[in-house]
Amino acid sequence: MNRFDFTPYRRTTVGFDRLFDLLERQARAQAGDNYPPFNIERKGDDAYRITLAVAGFKPDELDITAQQNLLVVKGNKGEADERQFLHLGIANRSFERRFELADFVRVEAADLADGLLIIDLVREVPEAMKPKKVLIGDQKPLSIVEGSASAAA
Repeated sequence: MNRFDFTPYRRTTVGFDRLFDLLERQARAQAGDNYPPFNIERKGDDAYRITLAVAGFKPDELDITAQQNLLVVKGNKGEADERQFLHLGIANRSFERRFELADFVRVEAADLADGLLIIDLVREVPEAMKPKKVLIGDQKPLSIVEGSASAAA
């Protein structure tokens, strides 16, 4: 297993403990299990899509749970049927896949089509967290700086 040592970075940074812990935990958890295969794509500045290959799963056998900073996708296969396979090449087992989400990322939609589970995510930074333009010597209210919402996250 390739393990990256974050010790030099931990010594010279303050407040990034959660990030380093997250990276180390992900490396340990994902070391051996690659089922089901998945893609993560960026669809825009604040839009993402996770696509999991879940061939053979029905919608009622899949469970998607979104919590703060965590998305858990579970697949629970029912009892095995009485068929006799000569070759079993399509994985047909239960799984649990976890995705750590950044702050303000929420699940927008999920769909199952052609054996692919598609989960759309969007990042919505609250108005209070967006950068504001401060005018010197002027008593006008602060206004949101356009186009820099992604710089705040």
